[in-house]
Amino acid sequence: MSMSQTILITGASSGLGEGMAREFAAQGDNLALCARRTDRLEILKAELNRDYPKVTVSLRALDVNDHDQVFSVFRAFRDEFGSLDRVIVNAGIGKGQPLGTGKFGANRQTAETNFVAALAQMEAAMEIFREQNRGHLVTVSSVTAIRGLPGNVTTYAATKAGLASLSEGLRVELAKAKSPIKVTTLYPGYIRTEINEKVRNTPFIVDAETGCRAMVKAINSGKAECFVPAWPWTPIGFLLRRLPVSVLARIF
Repeated sequence: MSMSQTILITGASSGLGEGMAREFAAQGDNLALCARRTDRLEILKAELNRDYPKVTVSLRALDVNDHDQVFSVFRAFRDEFGSLDRVIVNAGIGKGQPLGTGKFGANRQTAETNFVAALAQMEAAMEIFREQNRGHLVTVSSVTAIRGLPGNVTTYAATKAGLASLSEGLRVELAKAKSPIKVTTLYPGYIRTEINEKVRNTPFIVDAETGCRAMVKAINSGKAECFVPAWPWTPIGFLLRRLPVSVLARIF
């Protein structure tokens, strides 16, 4: 991309959000970064200011479960920069336990953060994009969204499937209206971050830098849906959609 863009990223203090911020800064984009942990954001901003002095980096505290705050923070960033070119709905958590094991609190927290809070972020972004009549909304789903999965992943996978469905419904609506607003859904495979650092024996896992570089490349492509990294997750996603439950039970 030749022209710099203004990109808002939620959950930017660690993991995929932090990694994507570095990649976008490297290509000269201005950044609106928000997360609960502003101390982590300050460290990231100092690094980006040092490495990419021409890039503007603005920070705001945001707990995505405070829905009113989502709207006010997104609007404040829009007012500060004059417009927003791209919003990446990235904030999420990886908690979750098998259903019926007394851990409803963890599953509810996962559902509220990964789906209801994501809905708030999409609403806030689309409100701005509709006013501008342009923009690119990016939602970070997961390869686990492709099928219902067992155990600790059941609720997480369901929230990511819900997020993907919201995104697709919006794409259909915008296509019908011939709107210039674009919506991209990312389905990351296994990328090593804080959310999964304790998980061992994970197949096809890549380091955060490799994963985030693939995510930014996919976002820049403007495609509707992308598995990232494309290899091996595009063919794996194709297979996952078609495997019978009996086979899924043996794999997972």
